Amino acid sequence: MQRRKIRNRLCSATLLAIVLVSASLPARAASKEMIELQTQVQQLLDMMQRIQSTLDTRFGVLQNLAQQTSDNATQMSAAVSALQKKIDAQSEAAGGKLDTTSGQIQSLTDSVDELKSRIAKLDKSIQDLQTQLQNAQTPPANPSANGAPPPSGAPPSGLGAVTPGGPAAIPTINQTPPLQETFQAGVRDLNAARYDVATGEFQDVIHYYPLDDLAGQAQFYLGEIAYRQQNYAAAVKSYNAVLEGFSGSPKAAAAQLRKGFALLLLGKRQDGIHELRVLVQRHPQTPEAAQARTKLASLGATKPSAAR
Repeated sequence: MQRRKIRNRLCSATLLAIVLVSASLPARAASKEMIELQTQVQQLLDMMQRIQSTLDTRFGVLQNLAQQTSDNATQMSAAVSALQKKIDAQSEAAGGKLDTTSGQIQSLTDSVDELKSRIAKLDKSIQDLQTQLQNAQTPPANPSANGAPPPSGAPPSGLGAVTPGGPAAIPTINQTPPLQETFQAGVRDLNAARYDVATGEFQDVIHYYPLDDLAGQAQFYLGEIAYRQQNYAAAVKSYNAVLEGFSGSPKAAAAQLRKGFALLLLGKRQDGIHELRVLVQRHPQTPEAAQARTKLASLGATKPSAAR
């Protein structure tokens, strides 16, 4: 279109020049001047053709460059899309492997705790057996060693005294559950999905041994029970109890990770992302921090946001 306009303008200018020159020439000199005019017109036409050829060549070059640029942009866009898909696939695969590894580590930890509990029970059984052997080897005291018979109406040896008109005295029984046995029973019931029973056992550990390290772990497992039952609000409360009351617990990193996941499942995206970032800052070398990084990457929140 641009080339056509230029050519039309050149033709119009040439014709106008011919008309003006013809009108100004006298009749007697028309022949000679007409020849000169024709020569000039021919020169103008030749010049116009050279300009037209130059314009055609340059427009062709520009069109070729534009086509090459468009093809390169299309190829680059396709390459970037393929690379993004590959990165996403690798991130998902890595996240799945980390989740599997974390579950295996948790199962191994529970197995070790249960093994410790069994060893403690075995030690207690051995101590009880030794006590019974010592008692069997020790002869009982002879009340008639001094030649005096036991008083009339006295109870047999080993029985409690009987009060007149009343029942025999009953020794007081300690109602406090054993710590290790109760905790390990809770872990076994949790793994067997007996959540109600496990909840009672973990609550006993927290009630009777509130200052023990196992109380913090019991509080974490209460959060796990609520998480598995999809009661994410209660799970967040239990994880908060671990982070606030047992910050030095070996379950602190896991509690922060699970709290972040629970908040995300509750639809609290920013709060969940904040918890995962805090976990990465506080425990950067833990498996839980690796899971948090993978989750943040899947959420597109790898860059820290402004302070809340």
